[in-house]
Amino acid sequence: MAAKSANLYARIEPEVKEQAEGILSALGIPASNAINMFYKQIILHRGLPFEVKLPTARPLDMGTLSEEQINEELEKGYADMKDGRTKPASKVFADIRKNYHL
Repeated sequence: MAAKSANLYARIEPEVKEQAEGILSALGIPASNAINMFYKQIILHRGLPFEVKLPTARPLDMGTLSEEQINEELEKGYADMKDGRTKPASKVFADIRKNYHL
């Protein structure tokens, strides 16, 4: 195993660092090891080890909609329900986690 002697300095958002380090801590992985694993995956993949692209659709931000727009969205949902276009909540949440990499 090669000696660890190179330093990496990076500036990231404090809340991103905190959340990531909390998860890594729960997994028992020091941040430096996780970064080393990430770099090794970059080498193995000869690029980023995940897809980088803009999502095809963005979720609605209900906080930005007018009352009329909210009512339109509710009517669409009601019509879908009446016509049987529904999915179990567990499937919807699984799809959201998958599509938005959560």
